[in-house]
Amino acid sequence: MVWTLVPVRPRLGRDEQGLSMRKQDMNRDWTATARTLSEALPYMQRYSGAVVVVKFGGNAMGDDEAMAEFARDIVLMKQVGIHPVVCHGGGPMINELLGKLGIESHFVRGKRVTTRETVEVVEMVLSGLVNKRIVQAINDAGGRAVGISGKDDDLMVCEADDPELGFVGRPVEMNVQIIRDLYNAGLIPVIAPVATGMEDNETFNVNGDTAAGAIAGALKADRLLLLTDVAGVKNAEGEVVTAMTPAQVRAMIEDGTIAGGMIPKTETALQAIDEGVRAVVILDGRVPNATLLELFTEHGAGSLIRSTEPRVKPRGLRQGGSEL
Repeated sequence: MVWTLVPVRPRLGRDEQGLSMRKQDMNRDWTATARTLSEALPYMQRYSGAVVVVKFGGNAMGDDEAMAEFARDIVLMKQVGIHPVVCHGGGPMINELLGKLGIESHFVRGKRVTTRETVEVVEMVLSGLVNKRIVQAINDAGGRAVGISGKDDDLMVCEADDPELGFVGRPVEMNVQIIRDLYNAGLIPVIAPVATGMEDNETFNVNGDTAAGAIAGALKADRLLLLTDVAGVKNAEGEVVTAMTPAQVRAMIEDGTIAGGMIPKTETALQAIDEGVRAVVILDGRVPNATLLELFTEHGAGSLIRSTEPRVKPRGLRQGGSEL
């Protein structure tokens, strides 16, 4: 038998391909991307090791593309050394299933009235469908996510918030060691706002913002990011206010500037700050890559509420250097 040696052309790497096979102009888009990455360095250094709680909700939850984008952002945060903790809502999905089952929804002061029948549906949707969709999206983006609810390891123990609301819970005890164990092991916790009660086999539906605020407060998180379907907190002229103190927020609530659905969000922010969160941002989740814009750019993406002075002031930060 005669063997014939056939020369094999070596596979070129990207650099070699670029030199010998194709040409590409270094246009503004590429250079702008590189500049953005370079400018993000002080922010990445600032947030390395920080705990950032992100409340994910709104219309983005029902959009596969928006979900995938959010998941990539969370994975990137983990990749650069941040400990992201995701807490989610799921109101539209709950409404959809309740409608299919013929169970009518009622709301009081923006919070769902939850009967014993309703709370079972809420738990199915939040702990099952919604939670696992987010977990899968993060895993598909290359992260390592684990889905839990407020019931796991008695993470969140509640009592009834208001007799009018039924099984809507107000957190009275938080046990967040399970969250620390997960993020210290390189995992991304994804938490459904369903909690246990003080009585045996008692289940409570918890408002997503309330749950995220309670978790952030118990963790003494560096940031609480509340993603919404609005641009942020607006002043009397309808302009988004990019930075506020707790005192200014309280004054805006008292004079009616902050009203409607923004009241419970800002009240959550104030309570989280009182419990030790360094700053809270109410940001527009409709903006592409909103969490990255907020954490890693001068521009930011919403309304920042804080009472403490920044520890470091990288050059060029928004709000006159008072961002971090």
